[in-house]
Amino acid sequence: MTTASNTITETHFNFPGQKSVYKGKVREVYNINDEQLVMIATDRLSAFDVVMPKGIPYKGQILNQIATKMMAATRDIVPNWLTATPDPNVAVGHLCEPFKVEMVIRGYMSGHAAREYKAGKRSLCGVPMPEGMKENDAFPEPIITPATKAEKGNHDEDISKADILKRGIVHEADYAVLEDYTRKLFKRGSDIAASRGLILVDTKYEFGKTKDGKIVLIDEIHTPDSSRYFYAEGYEERQANGEPQKQLSKEFVRQWLISNGFQGLEGQTVPYMSDAYIETVSERYIELYENITGESFVKADVSHIQERIETNVLAYLK
Repeated sequence: MTTASNTITETHFNFPGQKSVYKGKVREVYNINDEQLVMIATDRLSAFDVVMPKGIPYKGQILNQIATKMMAATRDIVPNWLTATPDPNVAVGHLCEPFKVEMVIRGYMSGHAAREYKAGKRSLCGVPMPEGMKENDAFPEPIITPATKAEKGNHDEDISKADILKRGIVHEADYAVLEDYTRKLFKRGSDIAASRGLILVDTKYEFGKTKDGKIVLIDEIHTPDSSRYFYAEGYEERQANGEPQKQLSKEFVRQWLISNGFQGLEGQTVPYMSDAYIETVSERYIELYENITGESFVKADVSHIQERIETNVLAYLK
C-alpha cells in the first residue's frame, strides 16, 4: 500500500536559470530564464477552493499524463504550450502571457448551469438557455460561458462575451480565435470521450500568447479536475427516469466532504481523511485515468519522488 509519505504536496526546487515560482492549488510552475515553464503536478487535492491536508498517491502523475496525452491528441487542430514531459509529474513548455479568462464550454445543462437554471435564469454569460430543459439534458448545441479570474478571493466569476470585449480583457480578433479553438477542442474531446464510452459534459480551457504572439492552449485539458464526464451507457434511461447521471469527475470527493459536514464555509473544518480513505481516492483517480485514456495506468516509482523529479528536470534542462 502506498502511504501519504510517498506523495508530493509541495516543492522547493532551485533549477538553473530559475526566475520565479508560482504555486497554484495543485500545480507549481517554475519560470526558467523567462523562456520556458516547468510545471509540476503535485498530489494536492483541492475541493471547494480548499486544499486538503493530505496528498493523494499518483494524483499528480494522473493529471499530468491525461493532460499531456490530450495535448498530443489535439495538437493537429490547436497549437499548445507543451514541449516536453521529462518526468511523469512534469510538463515543460513555452512561457506564455495567459489570457485573463477561462473558456468554459458546456454541452449539457449540468453543475453550475443547472443551478442557475433551477434558480429561474434562462441566460448564462449572455447566452440564452432554452425553456423546458431538465438537469443533464444536452443543449441544442454547446454553449461557451466564460469565467474571469476574480481579482480577490478564489472564485471565478461568470462574464459575457460582450463584457469581455467592452472591458478590453481580450481584444475582439483574439477572442474570435479563443472561441474557434474552444469549439474545436470540445468537438475533439467529445469524440475521444465517445470512443471510450463517455460523454464530455463540460470543460474549461485556458489560453496564452507566446512571445511571438501566437495563441496557444496552456495549462491542462480534459482532466477530471477541469472536466465533467458522464458514462454514456444508460444515459438516456437515467434522463428518462429523472435519475442522477453516473459521473466521472472528482465529484465523489465533494460528496464525501458534504456528507461529513464540510463545504468550505467559514468555521467548518476539513474532516479527517484516514489512510484507507486516501487509498480509495487514489484508486478512483486511477479508474478515471484508465477510463479517460483507454490505457492501463503504470505507477511511477514514488519511493523518492522529490529526488526523481529533480533528477529528471535537471537532466532535461542540461
